[in-house]
Amino acid sequence: MANKGKYYESQFEEATIELLREAHWQYTLGDDIHRKYIDPLIEEDLRNFLAVQYKDKNLTTSEIDGIVANLRNTGGQNDYYALRNAFLLYRDGYDFAYSDSRDNPFRMEYIDFEHPDHNIFRCVNQFVMGQGRENRRPDILLFINGIPVCIIELKNPTKQNATIRDAHTQICTRYMRDIPALLKYCALAVISDGAKNALGTTYTPFEFFYEWKKIENEDKAGKGLDTLRTLIRGALSPERILEILRDYVYFPDPTKEDDTTEIVCRYPQFFATRKLREHILNHLRSVGGDGKGGTYFGATGCGKTYTMLFLARQLVLRCRKQLGSPTILIIVDREDLETQSGKLFCRSKQYLEDEAVKVFETRKELAEEMSTRKTGGVYITTIQKFAETTGLLTERSNVICLSDEAHRSQNNLGSKLSIQTEGEADRIGAKITYGFAKYLRDALPNATYVGFTGTPIDETIHVFGKVVDQYTMKESEDEGVGG
Repeated sequence: MANKGKYYESQFEEATIELLREAHWQYTLGDDIHRKYIDPLIEEDLRNFLAVQYKDKNLTTSEIDGIVANLRNTGGQNDYYALRNAFLLYRDGYDFAYSDSRDNPFRMEYIDFEHPDHNIFRCVNQFVMGQGRENRRPDILLFINGIPVCIIELKNPTKQNATIRDAHTQICTRYMRDIPALLKYCALAVISDGAKNALGTTYTPFEFFYEWKKIENEDKAGKGLDTLRTLIRGALSPERILEILRDYVYFPDPTKEDDTTEIVCRYPQFFATRKLREHILNHLRSVGGDGKGGTYFGATGCGKTYTMLFLARQLVLRCRKQLGSPTILIIVDREDLETQSGKLFCRSKQYLEDEAVKVFETRKELAEEMSTRKTGGVYITTIQKFAETTGLLTERSNVICLSDEAHRSQNNLGSKLSIQTEGEADRIGAKITYGFAKYLRDALPNATYVGFTGTPIDETIHVFGKVVDQYTMKESEDEGVGG
């Protein structure tokens, strides 16, 4: 029986590799790669990529050695920071300067995110890591240009006691302890027992690994064995994994606290971000649009704040042609939400590539900042900061307002009649007061407005535009996300 179980596990590995090959990964058996067991990189792939990608830069052998060594020698005060630093280096590249100044410096990038076909995508099984008796063999590794960006751990689907939780322990405890040199590069982690196939990171607690149930947003959510296929096609195909590594893996800015946060998006966040981004660009006032960037309807627990963060990064970095350097205004309704959103965004300066990330305490500060700033900036404020006295802040059309809990006071465009019957003589009589949303539009007449809500109502649609994407309470409950 044990043999049968063992046989089945290797079959499961082969089936997973076959799905990866169908998704256009090259396959290589680990034993066929010429390398030292302590080396986590496939150096030949990395050098081949650099030679082709930078052939017109006339790099010397020693300069290429230095570029490889720069990645290899990335470190940090602990394993978490080593991963963070290595990831940021291969995601963002660095400014390369010739040792003899014979030419201008240029941006050296280890991965070409703009041209997927320029990269070498390789899936490898039986990749031995370690020294002596402590060798480890992760089931499958995904390499881009010789860099191991994703680790996949499979558990035998026929064994009752081999669970997906064991796969998590294997990666996040044993491998973390025994082969940190490899995990220094693995931004993504997949755990699978055939029936449940989930994506996370090497620093994601087990309960926050989630299945990736769709390849395209219009698909019906897959279940069971089907989720291995939807995960590989939907998140790990060469084009998709590049997109996820580039914009949907989040490390907060370093703090003194002992924090090991690394977030990767879940599929509803991924698809919502893409759809909202496209909808915003089509509704900009600068292209003749109505400024209604759309409504996102997301049930409790769908991670709306992270969706806003992913969207903000992409509006800033991926839409320069349409937006230039936009100003993002995150508008929240409750003080405690201001604290939550403010904390997240203020710890995301590196992720947003903008040092001007601020929470505004007073109306005056916000007015000064908005009226003087000509480009950039990510600001978090409450809707209550906008009042009759705010007035015009800017007429720029590349201001994007992301409104959290859009069904509350933020869609109150209309006027309200209040009658004062006592008090000073000149105050007695009828007085019209307007909703915050009207003052907001008076302040930013050419901005584009996007609403995030858990309960869309007609007024929400009227202000922010149609529901662009949704993640319902039923979907949330089916995935065990609610709460």
